[in-house]
Amino acid sequence: MNKYNYTMMCDFYELTMINGYFETKMADTICYFDVFYRTIPDNGGYAIFCGLEQVIDYIKNLRFTDEDIKYLESRKVFKRAFLEFLKNYKFTGDIYSVREGTPIFPNAPVMSIKARAIEAQFIETYVLSVINHQSLIATKTSRIVRTAGKISVSEFGARRAHGADAAVLGARAAYIAGAIGSSNTLADRLYNVPAVGTMAHSWVQMFPTELESFIKYCEIYPDSALVLVDTYNVLKSGVPNAIKAFNQVLVPQGKRPLGIRLDSGDIAYQSKIARKMLDDAGFSDCRIFASNSLDEYLIRDLLFQGAKVDSFGVGERLITSKSSPVFDGVYKLVATEENGKIVPKIKVSENVGKITNPHYKKVYRLYDRHTNKAEADLLTVYDEVVNDEEPYELFDPNATWKRKILANFRKEELLIQIFKNGKQVYTSPTIADIRKYCKEQMETLWDEVKRLEYPHKYYVDLSQKLWDIKNDLLNKEK
Repeated sequence: MNKYNYTMMCDFYELTMINGYFETKMADTICYFDVFYRTIPDNGGYAIFCGLEQVIDYIKNLRFTDEDIKYLESRKVFKRAFLEFLKNYKFTGDIYSVREGTPIFPNAPVMSIKARAIEAQFIETYVLSVINHQSLIATKTSRIVRTAGKISVSEFGARRAHGADAAVLGARAAYIAGAIGSSNTLADRLYNVPAVGTMAHSWVQMFPTELESFIKYCEIYPDSALVLVDTYNVLKSGVPNAIKAFNQVLVPQGKRPLGIRLDSGDIAYQSKIARKMLDDAGFSDCRIFASNSLDEYLIRDLLFQGAKVDSFGVGERLITSKSSPVFDGVYKLVATEENGKIVPKIKVSENVGKITNPHYKKVYRLYDRHTNKAEADLLTVYDEVVNDEEPYELFDPNATWKRKILANFRKEELLIQIFKNGKQVYTSPTIADIRKYCKEQMETLWDEVKRLEYPHKYYVDLSQKLWDIKNDLLNKEK
């Protein structure tokens, strides 16, 4: 998706702030920013991190074109010296990130940026835009895929997405989180998300009869014949005509139909009757696909009612995360350097949930060695080392009397270096590998954390050293 130079895809205040740093000689001050999110979509127990590949592309291609400079000059806000500086602008800092496909939890950094103020400040808008969108869609998809269980889910939402980029990158995020493919062909071409699809009602309507439309489709696609049976009447004409077409075209060739698709009406009832009709006709291997404004809750109800569905196509409620359409990732300053020393910074708010965790940090995930299940995420100061060869006491940072000792655990640092001094030092995995990694990581979460409703709250705790620093800063602000 390199149609645009996304350098100018920023809030205007990013430009006025970095111009201010330039004017006040603060441009070279080393800053540390964290990217994290505050609340889980749909009141769920986890989210899925996605969008790193697009952030990498953005950082590598960050530059102001001559047209950009002319536009900024026309605003009559910036002096010539600043505009000249922008002509050679590039990112020269360090970026750490969790891997795409990682389950993530509120208030734990998913990305850490160390750079000059004039660089670190500027990238905020695009970084959040990409990560918030793809993490939102990946999280929604994960909920849907988990609910469907062994029944496959395809992403069918391109025409309902909020624009072309959202459709393509949403399909990418959905595939990473477990969808088997997408109706979006461009997502396949650009990101190797398998393109899938059947036919529209208009195909059926173009022919004199429904039966003729099915026959022609089977003749053209004998190895992948999947017909839409709800244009007129599913059980009175759709399924019977599908069976006639299969018998007339496919059976004489020794081929088998791929399936039928239901896209309206009572899918639970129709699928059960259709299954019997197909089985009685000798097509027990013919699959039943279902679509029509599905989400995790409707899928759960269909399965509870015994629907005979072999695959779900989920569109608008997935690609827009309709029930919870905002991922509230934020980009906050947590430290600066003064005379070579890291100085922690904190944002204080009357809203306790908006008080930030200060300092340049590490993020550890702690796993039970026996079960291999994730027990907690631990935020520490950058120079702390957690020893997983001896017991470690965790405590709730907001209710410090709530404590737990982990006695047999292993640690994993989640933030890995992506850029060093502006150079990419991380090799991006294939989308297939990211998808595989996401599935493996989901297995490390307790089922209680993955519940659709009222999930167990996963622990995100602070080390004693970090908690002390935060508490001291809060007391100074009183």
